Amino acid sequence: MWQEYFGWFSMHFKLANLIFNGSNVMLQYPLLCYRATEGLVIPTSNDTIEIMKSTNVDFTTYFNALSIYKWRKYTTAKAFYLHIEYCGSALTLQQTYANNYSWIPSTIDGSAVSLQRSDKWSTAEIELSLCEGEILHAFNISTEGPVNIRNAYYYCDCEELDIHPVELALATTTFKKEDYIVRNVSLLQKNIIDSDEEIADHFHVHIIDNGRSLNSANLDSSRVTVYPNPNVGGSGGFARGMIESLEQTPKATHVLLMDDDVEVLPESFIRTFNLLSLLKEEYVDAFLSGAMMSLEEPNLRTEDLGFFTAKGTFSPLKPAGYMTSLHDVVETEIYKAPTGLYEDTAQQYAGWWYCVIPTATIEREGLPLPLFVRSDDAEYALRCKPKFMSMNGICVWHNSFKFKYSAAVERYQVSRNTLISQATTGVAPLSDFLYEIRREVELDLKKFNYDEAALAVKGLEDFLRGPEWISHPVAESRFMAANREREQLIPIEQLIPQALELGVDLTQLTSGNLSLGGDRSRLQALKDYLTINGHRFVNDFAKRNGRVAVIDAAGWVYPAGKIRDVDTLIVVDMPNKKGAIRHMDKKRFKEVWTRFRKAEKDFKRNKDKIYAEYASYRDTLTSVDFWKQYLKEASE
Repeated sequence: MWQEYFGWFSMHFKLANLIFNGSNVMLQYPLLCYRATEGLVIPTSNDTIEIMKSTNVDFTTYFNALSIYKWRKYTTAKAFYLHIEYCGSALTLQQTYANNYSWIPSTIDGSAVSLQRSDKWSTAEIELSLCEGEILHAFNISTEGPVNIRNAYYYCDCEELDIHPVELALATTTFKKEDYIVRNVSLLQKNIIDSDEEIADHFHVHIIDNGRSLNSANLDSSRVTVYPNPNVGGSGGFARGMIESLEQTPKATHVLLMDDDVEVLPESFIRTFNLLSLLKEEYVDAFLSGAMMSLEEPNLRTEDLGFFTAKGTFSPLKPAGYMTSLHDVVETEIYKAPTGLYEDTAQQYAGWWYCVIPTATIEREGLPLPLFVRSDDAEYALRCKPKFMSMNGICVWHNSFKFKYSAAVERYQVSRNTLISQATTGVAPLSDFLYEIRREVELDLKKFNYDEAALAVKGLEDFLRGPEWISHPVAESRFMAANREREQLIPIEQLIPQALELGVDLTQLTSGNLSLGGDRSRLQALKDYLTINGHRFVNDFAKRNGRVAVIDAAGWVYPAGKIRDVDTLIVVDMPNKKGAIRHMDKKRFKEVWTRFRKAEKDFKRNKDKIYAEYASYRDTLTSVDFWKQYLKEASE
């Protein structure tokens, strides 16, 4: 009685549902959800499976093991339980766990529970027997015959006063990706907004339509709003989404920023909401980073957190892992940045393919910089300096970056935006972004890709224009120009006959031989470096004349042994079935290299002055008033 008088008492709180279906991914890779003899388990809905006969089914998996290490680390949850409903034959439920050494689940002694045969739906509530050092906690069941399982979930004990009020706003920016948006909104409407989950009454979807192509009448509802927006890129779209989240009623407590070209899992949003509701005080201001799973290999986690390297490149923090492997699932949960060996791994950020930010942070630190696309998410996280959270089962599926390489982004936008970010808010002080621009220019020149080397130079030149220039909506036109100026690839069907004229048959090409780099000696490597693959200091064209090599079109590859001593390169983008033919052109090299050297000298000579000028614009460029005026100007 006295507990209620003082306003607190212990209660149950759901953490995570077990899921068995709901996407094609789970049909292709059931090991993400359970392990069983093939054909003996049939998912009949998101939360129900039918077990056909006597067998063993293990749930120590990416989606259905409880991330006990993370729930205990981040939240005030106390005792943990499993709720499960079953109908059919008798079964035995055995608790399991995995720690950092696990490749297969371990069973917990004394935890077996026998459940009697039931011809109607029966419920079991089982307290989890926790053990020292465990990372994941789950269970397996052994059945004596056919049985159905449904509505299984993990929950915990907590104090009522420990539950935070959460209003979660999803902000997604789109540019003519109607199919993704319509499908994802439909999933969220059915499985979250119209559900009986706690999140249902505390969730709003803000769709920022930069392409102004969505039919808002078909999407708008009491909890979904479409906003036609000028094309101000991802940074402008997410800035608009943040503003709408701050101004909604009731005001959002957290904003979930999410890419448009992803496939979502509604359960990820449910777990996100539940996690935010129970956070310890030390994690109230943390960012939650959802994992990026590969659309091409749906069981592959490619990234959750990233970092800026000392050399000025973006890099995933964790090794990629297959979430059908228990060892990789565990490693994903416990991986720690090796900051002792690699200091730059402390320069961490959360990508905006799925990132939850407290609105209190937005009010304190401001909005994104007007960068259009690329670097906006990294800059924002590094500016805010939050703790980061991640958890198995909170994810989206996204195209791997190798399928999305764009020189307009990776050469022009990245070169310009990384410098703007560092200059304006002082982020990534360990990174030398000019070094990376020089490396990219030299790399493209070595591969006769003069157009895209020029884009990196253009990015540096535009940075040198100063902050007043980017404070107006020039980004879209510059990005569109960069897209026109990049190398234009043609369909492989058109490239094959052109390659045959050069004596090269592309019809038998495979990724394996395309990626071969070839050998070279140290002396040859030194010559290639000094001459930028024969463009200066030497006259060896007679030796090169008529020699052809076939290489990957991706901008980051450097097949050094293949490209030396040739005058023609056939470049192939295998994932997108396109390619081009490049010829050595010393005149074009001189034009681009001269431009770069001039911009590089200007940067070094004026770095302190221009960095100070950008820094003086920090408060302006990140303010709500600035962004409202910027969006108005862009609309006009």
